Amino acid sequence: MSFPPVIGYPVRHREEGVKAMAEAGRYGTDGERGARAADGGEPVGDLVQRASQQLTELVRGEMQLARAEMVEKGKRYGKGGGLFGGAGLFGFLTLQALVATAIAAIAVPLPVWAAALIVTAVLAVITAVLALTGKKQVGAAAPPMPERTVDSVKADVSEIKESARR
Repeated sequence: MSFPPVIGYPVRHREEGVKAMAEAGRYGTDGERGARAADGGEPVGDLVQRASQQLTELVRGEMQLARAEMVEKGKRYGKGGGLFGGAGLFGFLTLQALVATAIAAIAVPLPVWAAALIVTAVLAVITAVLALTGKKQVGAAAPPMPERTVDSVKADVSEIKESARR
């Protein structure tokens, strides 16, 4: 069975396309009508099955991409966290030595308790400033999302929508 050549090709006017589709129903037996693609190639069922398989493969591929991207980001966060932890430990030890030095230096003209109180107040102010600055930085950080995957999925969806319109 062959169909009119206009089927499967872009038509310039909507009416021509509708008329051609109506005429296509006149060709072939009841079982054959609409059972083949417009170009007389593969049966529609095969095309639908292949489209379903391709969509499944696309979704699986996007999920693998998202998983790989999240693993990569997780490794970076883990390494960064470990390095910050080590820096924090040595910073704390350095701070202890510095505090002892500051108290000893201030204790020369003042009593030891006054020197310790002054150093404690200065450290409390520094702690507050650092905590507020850190909170602001964490709030401004981008969410840990698989951004490339999200963009890729959006592009896939728009491509599918565009193909469906044709």
